[in-house]
Amino acid sequence: MVRNRMAVEWSKGPVKGGISVTGGTIVEEKIVKGSGGVSQGSFSTDGEAIRLEFVVETTSGEESTNSAIVTIDTEENPFSFFLRDVHKQYPIYIPAYGVAVTEAEDGRTYGQIEEDIRSKGQLSNLQQIDAEPEESYEQAAVHTRELPCETWLGLSRDMRIFGIGFRGVGGEEPERLWDWVQPRFHGFETTLPETEDKPVRYRYLLGRGIGCVASVSRRLENGVLPILHASIVDDDITYSTVSFASYESSPLNEQALSGTDYLVADGFGHGHMLTEAQTERRNERLEREMNREEETVLYFRAVATNTAKVPRYAWFKNPIPNAFVLNNDKHYMFDGRNGFVKFSDDRICCVSKLNGQPLTQEETAILILPGETAVYEFYLPHRPITQARAGQLIRQSFDSRLEECRAFWNGKLARAARIKVPEQRLDEMIRAGLLHLDLISYGSEPNGTIAPMIGVYTAIGSESSPIVQFFESMGWSEVAARSLQFFLDKQHDDGFIQNFGGYMLETGAALWSFGEHYRYTRDEAWLASIKEKLLKAFDYLVAWRNRNKTEELRGRGYGMLEGKTADPEDPFHSFMLNGYAYLGMSRLAEMLEATDPATAERIAAEAAELKADIRIAFFRAMALSPVVPLADGSWVPTAPPWVEHRGPLSLYAESAKWLTHGSIVARDSLLGPLYLVFQEVLGADEPAAEFLLQFHNELMCIRNVALSQPYYSIHPFVHLLRGEVKPFLKAYYNGFAGLADRETYTFWEHYFHASPHKTHEEAWFLMQTRWMLYKEDGQTLNLLPGVPRKWLEHGKEIELNGVATYFGPVNLHVESQLEKGVIFATIECATNRKPQTVRLSLPHPEGRRPRSVTGTGVRISEQETVTVDSFDGSVKLELHF
Repeated sequence: MVRNRMAVEWSKGPVKGGISVTGGTIVEEKIVKGSGGVSQGSFSTDGEAIRLEFVVETTSGEESTNSAIVTIDTEENPFSFFLRDVHKQYPIYIPAYGVAVTEAEDGRTYGQIEEDIRSKGQLSNLQQIDAEPEESYEQAAVHTRELPCETWLGLSRDMRIFGIGFRGVGGEEPERLWDWVQPRFHGFETTLPETEDKPVRYRYLLGRGIGCVASVSRRLENGVLPILHASIVDDDITYSTVSFASYESSPLNEQALSGTDYLVADGFGHGHMLTEAQTERRNERLEREMNREEETVLYFRAVATNTAKVPRYAWFKNPIPNAFVLNNDKHYMFDGRNGFVKFSDDRICCVSKLNGQPLTQEETAILILPGETAVYEFYLPHRPITQARAGQLIRQSFDSRLEECRAFWNGKLARAARIKVPEQRLDEMIRAGLLHLDLISYGSEPNGTIAPMIGVYTAIGSESSPIVQFFESMGWSEVAARSLQFFLDKQHDDGFIQNFGGYMLETGAALWSFGEHYRYTRDEAWLASIKEKLLKAFDYLVAWRNRNKTEELRGRGYGMLEGKTADPEDPFHSFMLNGYAYLGMSRLAEMLEATDPATAERIAAEAAELKADIRIAFFRAMALSPVVPLADGSWVPTAPPWVEHRGPLSLYAESAKWLTHGSIVARDSLLGPLYLVFQEVLGADEPAAEFLLQFHNELMCIRNVALSQPYYSIHPFVHLLRGEVKPFLKAYYNGFAGLADRETYTFWEHYFHASPHKTHEEAWFLMQTRWMLYKEDGQTLNLLPGVPRKWLEHGKEIELNGVATYFGPVNLHVESQLEKGVIFATIECATNRKPQTVRLSLPHPEGRRPRSVTGTGVRISEQETVTVDSFDGSVKLELHF
């Protein structure tokens, strides 16, 4: 047996509670300072300073000692700690609770321990971030990995899309040997009978091949449109390429766009779940969707330019279906008479031209005079077409199709709100991101249900929520409503909403998104049309709750839902699952307040009870979870992702295998209790929220970014709620610098090149940007609450034009003229539900406070914030420095 002698020092009394040990036995206990008594693990003490000493006996062996957890179960501020963590040189010091734990031989008082630790002048990670200059993209890019990603091109609403990659971009061998095009039915690569019903990927090559110089650069048109420009420099020959998707013969415009039935598209998303009835309906529609009169087409042009002073050769290798290293595949034919790649005379998979004429050789070298060019084109239909259609396709005008494609995508942006920020990369990423989301949101045009897909996956009530809500924010409320309809069209008869991989959290998350749509639109007719389905979803959640109202769950998940929240099979009473259920119920009650107050009251009462049950379980779980050290020498409480565990899973209070998706801390970080702040169960200003942020940052983040799938972590939002701009910007810039393609802005899901074009991640980045620029708080509209100081440097402007808010469309224009000592701002929200108060943050680049503010009804409420009380719909401000 091993005896461990320790002491607990409180700064002041009274203190009352109990001591218990999991994995050990208390064999001695005594009050050393303060009046009171202790017996059989219960104590009650009073005094200016209190010291409790006790001895824990564990069986010999490192495993036993490491797993022992001591709980000091006081009436106020209970906490737990690993027995193994008690050390006199590094005491467990919890300033928020005014308590310290050390070895019994350490005779220092709480005050002495506190003084010794603080005298070292150490900072926690978050304190260090706050002491540093604000983060920038340039700094983040230096310290984070670069993840080039394939680019997806398509038409919007149509699941027939193309992945595009260049040597070294977007794949493993043999993709790194070739330039390539991959036709896809959304998440699934297109298969052909000629390739034994395996996926077909067309590989081609510009120039001489792969060399010692990485010479490829890529960019979206204007940094924004789904038109991909690339440049490959092969010594004196530069190959400048343009790729985009359009139709085979029809014009590309809103009128011609037909889209794909949402249920058919759903089945082409990985992880999709269909009931028998849904499967039957999908099968009825599938043949029509898969046998269109024309295909989508990938249009490609490469212009080879000779930059030398002498003639140079350019090389072109025409696309080959499923070519590999040796380039000796025999399952296709090249027709040099017509420039066709074909499987048979009536199965043409590519048409190619060189300088406007049909390509005559599959591999070509052409001599180009100095300063002159050669133009190589291929048009690749999504699936093979007949010879007659191929003859029409090769006659298509690349320039006309390109101009048509530009007009199509620019038209979409013209119908959206306009955000202008003084950082080109972000300015482009906002617009490109909106189109990336739209590109893979599938449905029949013009009015059909839309499936808001996420990367290669189908739509999910949780992961699709930021996609739908960014549509809302940019003024696309109709697209958002059609996207939300997906979750009602697929709702089960009992009210359950489930579309992906056995996930159980979609019902609550979807209700939340419905509530957000109502906040934006106040559309009572829409609400009336879907009310019955929403109430059915609510009833399902209530029945689920009632199944968990058992006495054995008191304090351990009573009244909480149990179920899987993500890929791992973790069927527990998780905080994330229940927080979404509460948030969904709360929003539903809010939606019905005006038209059905009695039902709204009943739902609000149920939501309040669920919130209370979650809070009871959370605070009990936090009390039982071991505290952990921070970089400043203090310790903070922790919490598990679900009530069935003690503390972060990754600390192994209980032996298990928690590694998943490339990270040991993924479950704790990405599915953890921080969601309760986002889900309005915990207040952002509660001490528990600060504890969660602190231990999350130091245990589970690098540069304040979570590991593995970082946009599942909600801490950047919590930082903004708390007014912590520097930690927010640290997470914001390092988040997208390390996960998004730096040239095309396409997001990956994971750092290990898993799941391209992941719009869930991109949408959370876009929503972070939205909240950085504007965020509602009750009847207050907060403008620019998280923007970097550098955006207010002289000559810079910030503009929000028609962005959607809970109060209606808002316009904001800020112009910095700091060389003249002034910043100008104009705010407009001329609706019948305009905010009562507007709060505008204008952080001076050097942190200076304005001398005065001009404008009706304004005041400087905080050092860098101007508040407009009784906002009348329009105000002009001038801040003088």
